[in-house]
Amino acid sequence: MSARDTLVEVRDVSKVFGREPRRFVALEGVNLTIREGDFVGLLGPSGSGKSTLLRIIAGLTPPSSGEVRYRGEPLVGVNPHATIVFQTFALFPWLTVLQNVEVALRARGMPEAERRPRALQLIDLVGLDGFESAYPRELSGGMRQKVGFARAMAVEPELLCLDEPFSALDVLSAEALRGELLELWLGRHIPTQAILMVTHNIEEAVFMADRIVVMDTGPGRIIGEERVGLKHPRHRKAAAFQAQVDRIYALITGETPPPAAVLGTAPGQPGPKVPLPRADLNAVAGLTEEVLEEGGRAELFRLADALSFELDDLLPVVDAMEMLSFGRTERGDLVITPLGETFARASILARKEIVAARALRLPTIRWIYELLQGDEDHRLPYDRFLQRLAADFGEYADEQLDTAISWARFAELFAFDDATGELFIEEPVSVPS
Repeated sequence: MSARDTLVEVRDVSKVFGREPRRFVALEGVNLTIREGDFVGLLGPSGSGKSTLLRIIAGLTPPSSGEVRYRGEPLVGVNPHATIVFQTFALFPWLTVLQNVEVALRARGMPEAERRPRALQLIDLVGLDGFESAYPRELSGGMRQKVGFARAMAVEPELLCLDEPFSALDVLSAEALRGELLELWLGRHIPTQAILMVTHNIEEAVFMADRIVVMDTGPGRIIGEERVGLKHPRHRKAAAFQAQVDRIYALITGETPPPAAVLGTAPGQPGPKVPLPRADLNAVAGLTEEVLEEGGRAELFRLADALSFELDDLLPVVDAMEMLSFGRTERGDLVITPLGETFARASILARKEIVAARALRLPTIRWIYELLQGDEDHRLPYDRFLQRLAADFGEYADEQLDTAISWARFAELFAFDDATGELFIEEPVSVPS
């Protein structure tokens, strides 16, 4: 890679806010290179300094030490070749869509006669043709964020910085906007040479980015980098996609990445013992809804009373919530996650999709699903699975298999034919690789 391909070099950058005794180190010793053609996902928990680093690269915030170089030259002040799309829509409410986009062109010094045609072209590019005279209050969240993208692209940035641009949107709007941005980027319909996206969503990073830089807190620093070697379009249910997500998760948590068998990438072998909790997913849905109604956090003992559950009956449901990433336990409380909140608010069909995506990451369910996919008739006898699971779960093998069938039936992945004693996929679909 030649020097002229390098857009940004972050060299040993640190950022400190305040003074003793309230001194806060937001970033320490950060080094990062962004080259032409890169789509970099900056991933990490809250407080890891992701947005601070983004602002330093854009020139909105100076580093306390170290330096940022752009195309080999030290960056001083605002970076004229970069622009940011924020998570909030940041539109002028008293201006129309057309006027909001024209503001950026006016700031760039474009003559008035050229501004309107260019603004109209950008509005059409992001799919808002016909809404030029609308005001932000008349638009949905997704449409307002599209105006933000159009305004950001008006300055034709070489580097497009995205600060959690989809986090304020509902699930469907966010998914649609992700796809539209990827279409513009991959189709080279925008002059942008690189994209740097801040996110705390691992699946979003794997879905969009080609490089993922992982940060940690205390102070904010880079702890690792993962290259995403998946072709677009990417499929969340694909084994390779889930394997990539798990590697990133392991990097963030400091865990050893799970072997391929855990992810279901070795057909015919179920992976190490990862027992499924004996829980009904309808109970999981009810518990998730109850915690959401409690404000997102509830005491386990109080939940048991409210739902007329014995604690021993409640704990498997809690374990299932945690396994599906719908909730987590903290000091005797059950706390709902963003995915759990999405699940609780979702329609029946959307819930099935969410559970399917999560369930296919579980070793036993993934293994069964792949074996059924590989069979010509997509049907195999119950005993075949039971014999193999007995090696891992002993006398609990039938309980594990029945739970796997129950969860898969909820997600419409596979089911059990009582008449023939077979597991089957009723309408087989291929798992994208």
